[in-house]
Order: sequence, then structure tokens, then C-alpha cells
Amino acid sequence: MSSKTYVQERERVGVRQLSQDTALLWLIITTMAPYWRLILVALLMLGGVAVLAAVPPYLLQLVIDGPIRTGDTSDLLPLAILYAITVLVSFGFQFGQTYLLQSSGQKALADLRKRMLDHMLKQNMDFFNRHSVGELVQRITGDVDALNSLLSTSVVMILIDSVTLVTVVVAMFLVNWRLALLALAILPFLAVITVFFRRRIRRTSDVERSLNSMVSGYLNEQIQGMLLVQLFRNEKRSMAGYQDLNARYRRALLWQRKESAQFLSVQEIITAVALASLLYWGGKGVLAGWASLGVLVAFVQYTERAFQPVLRLSEQYNNVQIALAAAERVARLLSVEPSIKDPQKPVPLGEVRGEIEFRDVYFGYNPEEPVLKGINLHIKPGQSVAVVGPTGAGKSSLVSLLARFYDPQKGQILLDGKDIRTLKLDELRHAITVVPQDPICIAGTITDNIRLYDSSISFEEVRRAAEQANAAEFIEQLPEKYDTLVEPGGENLSIGQRQLLSLARAIALSPKGVLVLDEATSSIDTATEALIQDALQRILKNRTSIIIAHRLTTIRNADRIIVLERGRIVEDGTHEELLARGGHYANLYNHHMRILMGVA
Repeated sequence: MSSKTYVQERERVGVRQLSQDTALLWLIITTMAPYWRLILVALLMLGGVAVLAAVPPYLLQLVIDGPIRTGDTSDLLPLAILYAITVLVSFGFQFGQTYLLQSSGQKALADLRKRMLDHMLKQNMDFFNRHSVGELVQRITGDVDALNSLLSTSVVMILIDSVTLVTVVVAMFLVNWRLALLALAILPFLAVITVFFRRRIRRTSDVERSLNSMVSGYLNEQIQGMLLVQLFRNEKRSMAGYQDLNARYRRALLWQRKESAQFLSVQEIITAVALASLLYWGGKGVLAGWASLGVLVAFVQYTERAFQPVLRLSEQYNNVQIALAAAERVARLLSVEPSIKDPQKPVPLGEVRGEIEFRDVYFGYNPEEPVLKGINLHIKPGQSVAVVGPTGAGKSSLVSLLARFYDPQKGQILLDGKDIRTLKLDELRHAITVVPQDPICIAGTITDNIRLYDSSISFEEVRRAAEQANAAEFIEQLPEKYDTLVEPGGENLSIGQRQLLSLARAIALSPKGVLVLDEATSSIDTATEALIQDALQRILKNRTSIIIAHRLTTIRNADRIIVLERGRIVEDGTHEELLARGGHYANLYNHHMRILMGVA
């Protein structure tokens, strides 16, 4: 896939005006709310920091206008000691409130990650079809890390600097209102500069983070599809696509850094002009008699203490804009409501008998292009039904609807006479177990892979499920048997072994429900296929099953065979009945047999 095509498919955000800041701040506030007690103590300490920030310059003024001017040193030592105590106590308060805010921020972010993953787990498959793996991982890691910078650093600095600024400004007016007006006259210019750069920084941050997600998604796709890349000698095109995306990301990052650097540089210039003006006019004030030398020296410190918070606030403002851009993406993800969820008043399913009925079902991933059209199908309890048909006929879609990964646009699907939309999803999916074509393994032991960390399933049940699935033989030959560690994706197991584990998992997690095999024998060797077929003869006895078949020789003993063609059921009967008709199934079966026999 070219980089251009990739970007066209995934660049949904681009340069876009963000939602109202109040809504984004509300997300942050609600995330922090459970830790309000820690935050309250930190704010009380913050008050102490703010009050003490105005004391040292005032003590310096007293020293200059007192002992130094008069030559009477009796007050010099007490003032010096008081100065040192003030600074030490201020540092203590600052450490305490910083620690408490950092602690509460980290706990809140851990909660947010958990909340995001929980929200993703509730989404239906359509959500995951619309979002790449890299994009979703970026939301839950990269964007939350951006919020981490906000809550662990920016919030702390903003609170300290805001309260310190107010306290220092009040002290300045109390000491000398003329110098205070002179020193603070430059602040409106800083406000104008901040407003000017605000949208520019936010916009560049949004573009940078969006491209970061696309780079992550592209890398994820290329690494996952490395076999395909190398098989078709696509390394150069893969690298070219990455270089194109990476170049766009680099330009966006430099753009964002340039805007931030310009903002901070202009602020430094304004601060230097303000201090120069204060020294000039303040010096004239000392000579004119409306200010003392101690007051002027104190005001230089006051001005620095007033402008340092402003500069730091401006710097944190950049970080806040970046974090708010991340917060908007997090908020957008959390605002997505799953289209498939539990009904408000679910109907209890009870003990599963396995009766399934499709009533005039129409479905399409794009509603305007239906994949299934007018499906009417009744499966009796305990019946085994095979579904066959060419690629794209709608076989896997039928299974996806039954497990309610999607809802049909029209019609009903019933389990034991109850519309599956009236059942709790957890109950429905416990009653219907799907063994996919591509077996999925998790990083963990063999036991973990069979029971999926469900502690209610005993080891004896795990062992029994493995025996029923004919997986016990290969498991017992492993070095640690059931405690053998499985690598991510099952890389240290063969495809056949992974499929046997998948079948054992289905038995352990749902020993009595409907079993669906989605072309589960299509990509395994004949020896493993024989093991699975032997296991299925025992497992499927008196159990409703749906078998989506690729190898037609494996379904000859099914109670019924359904033939799908272009989304419609065109034939229904036993293997012998359908062969006798000489229709679609007979053609498919004969073609399959010719391939097996090596005849064109």
C-alpha cells in the first residue's frame, strides 16, 4: 500500500478546530476528581508557597534601607536568619505539594488508561474496522503520555506560578504603586502575544500528534505483514511509504517546535524591555525621592518573580495546548458509543438448547451493498449444519451476525426462540463459541491459552478439554507440558497445534453451547485435520454446530449442508441429496475432488 493511499484512508483528523476547551478540561477534572483530598492538601501547601514568595524581596528591602543605609547592624543577623527560614519553608511546602499533585496525577492517568481500554473492549467490530491497531495504541499510550506531562508537570507549575504571580503583584502595589504600574505595564503585551500564538500552537500540535499516529499505524501494518512484504519483494515500496510519512511527521514536528520557539523568544524580549524600563525609571524615582534604593532593588526581584511565572506559564501554555490536543482525541474515543450493546431489559437465556433461526435477514458492512440477502434458516437443537460457497458469498458474515459482532439491517436472528438483540452480550457469546480460521494465541502458558485466565475453570477442566480436542498428546510432549510458555502469537507452536488449542479453548469456555467452526481446518496439515475431525465427532454429538467449510470432504457427515451464493441460500440438504441434484454443491464438490486428485 502506498503512503499516499495509507494517509487518505487514515487521515481523518488533519487540521481541524478542536472542541470547546471546557469540555476537554471537564474530562481532566473528572479524571482527577477521585483524588480531591490529596489535591486539597496540595493546594493548602500551595497557598503557603505563594505567600512566602513575596517575603524575600521585602526582607532585602529592609536590609538595604535599614542596616546597610544606617550602619546599625543589630537587625542584620535576625533579618538574614528570617530570610533563610523563609526560603527553606517555601521549598518544603513546594516539595510537598508537588509530590501530592504528581501522585494524584499518576493515579488518575492509570485510571484513564483502564477506562479507555474498558471502553475499547465494549466496542463492536465495526469500531476496530474503522481504526488501525497503531492508531488505537497511540490513543491509549502516546496521547495519555501527553496528558501525563500535563497532570504531573504542567498543572503543578501552573498552580504554583498563578498563585505566586497574584501574591507578588499584590506585594508590589503595597510597597510602591508607581513602580508596580511601571513594572506591570508590559503584561497586556504578553497577553496579546499569548492569544496570537494560541491557535497556531494548538493546530500544529494536533497535526503533529495525528501524523504520529499514522506513522505508528503504518509501522504496525508493515511489521505484522512482513511475510507478505518479503514474499513479494515489496521492501523498497514499504520503505518509500515510511519515508514519505516520516518526512511529513518531521515537518509537522519542526513546525510545532518553531511556533513554540517563536512564542518563547518574543516573551524573553518583552521581559528584557520591562526590566530595562524599570531600572531607568526606578533609578529616576530614587533620585527624585519617591522610591528608595531598597525599594528599587526589591522591585527588580519582584519583577523577576512576577515575570518568571508569566514566562513559565507561557511555556506551560504550549504544553497545555499539546495536551489538550491529545485530550480531545481521548475524549473523541471515549465519546464513541458502541452500536451493539446490552438491551436495557435483557431477556434471560436460560439453559441453551441450540435452536437457531434466521428470519429474512439482510446485512451489509455498507448498508447500500448487502452481503446477505433474505436469509431464512432454521437449525434444530443438536443439528450440525455446514455452510459452503465461493469466497465472498457471506459465510463468515453469517457467523458474525450470530455472535452479534454486527446487527442485521433487516430481519431477526433467534436463539432458542429469543431475538439475540434482547439477550445480554455476555450470555449470548457464552452460548455461541467461535473457533476462527486463524487461531489466536496469547503470551502465557498452555493453560492460560485454554482458559483465557478464567480462574473459574479448574486445571482438571482444562486437561479434559485438551483431551476432547485431541490436543493433550502434543501438550504432554512439551518440555513443561501445560506450564509451557507460549510466545506472542503462538510463534513457538505450529499452525495445527494452535488450532487444536483453539478448539480446546472453545470446549473449556463453553462446554454446552453452540459451536461454530469458521473454516477451522482450511490451513492445517492433513494429520491435524484428522485429529480435529476425530475430536469433532465426539464434541458435536447432540450439540448444535455450524461448520463453515473450505475442504468439502470434511463436511460429508453434517446433518445439513447450506450453499450460499452471492448472499443468498441457493441449496439446502444432505451431502447425498445435494450431489443427486447436480446443482451448485455438486459442482463445488466435484471441482474440489478434481483438485485433490490433481486433475484440472
